[in-house]
Amino acid sequence: MMSGNVEVVVVGGGYGGVMAANRLARHDGVSVTLVNRRPDFVERIRLHQLVTGSDDAVEGFGAVLGGAVRLVVDAVTRIDAAERTVTLAGGGTLAYDYLVYAVGSGAADPGVPGAAEFAHSVSDLEGAERLRPALAATPATAPVTVVGGGPTGIETAAELAEQGRAVTLVCGAELGPYLHARGRRAVARRLAALGVTVVEGRRARVAEVTPDAVRLDDGRELPSALTIWTAGFRVPDLAARSGLRTDAEGRLLTDATLTSLDDVRIVAAGDAAAMSDRPFRMSCQAAVQLGSGAANTILRRVAGRTPSPVRLLFAGQCVSLGRDEAVAQIAYLNDRPNALRVSGRAGAKVKELACRLPIDQLASGARKATSR
Repeated sequence: MMSGNVEVVVVGGGYGGVMAANRLARHDGVSVTLVNRRPDFVERIRLHQLVTGSDDAVEGFGAVLGGAVRLVVDAVTRIDAAERTVTLAGGGTLAYDYLVYAVGSGAADPGVPGAAEFAHSVSDLEGAERLRPALAATPATAPVTVVGGGPTGIETAAELAEQGRAVTLVCGAELGPYLHARGRRAVARRLAALGVTVVEGRRARVAEVTPDAVRLDDGRELPSALTIWTAGFRVPDLAARSGLRTDAEGRLLTDATLTSLDDVRIVAAGDAAAMSDRPFRMSCQAAVQLGSGAANTILRRVAGRTPSPVRLLFAGQCVSLGRDEAVAQIAYLNDRPNALRVSGRAGAKVKELACRLPIDQLASGARKATSR
C-alpha cells in the first residue's frame, strides 16, 4: 500500500483514457493528469458524419472529463519507466506513480502505391477535417471510391450515397467480415438501395491509387475523383520507442489485469492495449470497459490488494446505413456474432443509442469526478 498522494498520468484522451481518468479521480489521495494532443474529445464513431456535415464528432472535455482531472494539451514523446516520467513534445516532463497507456489508434499506412498521396482518411479527426472540403470541391456527379469493407467503410459509403454521390465500395475479400451472414445480407441490400456499387472477392484488393482512379489486383480500373481509405488502423509507436514490449500491431502487451508485462506501474486501456492471452476487437465498446478495468487495477494496487482479471462483455456491432437506417448485429457476450439483428429504422435508433451511451457514461463519470 502506498502512503501519501498517488500521481497518475493518463496518456490519451479517448474513450478508454477518459473513463480511466474519471474513475481514478473520484478517489481521495489520487491525483490524475490526462495528456491529450487535442483540446477536445473526439467521437471517432461519428467521423463519417463530420465528413457529410450531420455531426461535428467533437465534445468539449468539460462535458466528459471531471473537474478533478488536470488536462494537459500536449503529446507524450517518451515514457521513462525507470524514472517514472513522461517527456512532453512541448517541453518538460511529468512524473507519475502509475501510468495509464491509452494512446488509441489512427489511420494505418495503406502500404499501397499512391494511397498515401492520393487517398483521404476518415479514421481520425484531422483526416476527416481534410476530407470534408475535398468532398465539397468534388462535383456531385463525380465517382467516389471508398476502400475498406469494415464498419467505417460501410458507414462512409452509405453516408455519401445518401447525399446522391456515385459511390463504389471496395471491400477486399468480404463485406462486413465481422457480421453474421444474415446481417451481411441486410447491409448489402441497403447499400444496393442507396446505389452503392460493392466490389468484393479474393481479387478485389487495391493494387494502386492514382489521382483519378483505383486499380485492383485483377486488373480492373475504377474511375475515382475522390478516394477514401478506411481499411486498417495503426497504433502509435510510443510504447515500442520507450522500450516496452508490444504485439505485432504495436499494442502494449499486458497480462489479464491490463498491466504491462514489463512494468507493474504501467497499465493499458483502449485500442493500444493487448492482453497477451485474450485478444479482443478494437472498438469504443471495448475501450470504455478497458478504461474502467485499468482504473480498478491501479486502485487495487494502491490499496495493497491483488488486481482482478479484466473481463470484457460485448453486445455486438452497429453499422449505420445513412441517417435513417442501420443494422445492429447482436453478438454473444464473447463477441461472436449470432443470427439476431435489428435492421432499418429500428436499427438506426439502436445505433444512435450505441453512440450516445458511451458519451453518457463518460459524462456521468465526469460529474462524479468533479469535486471530492
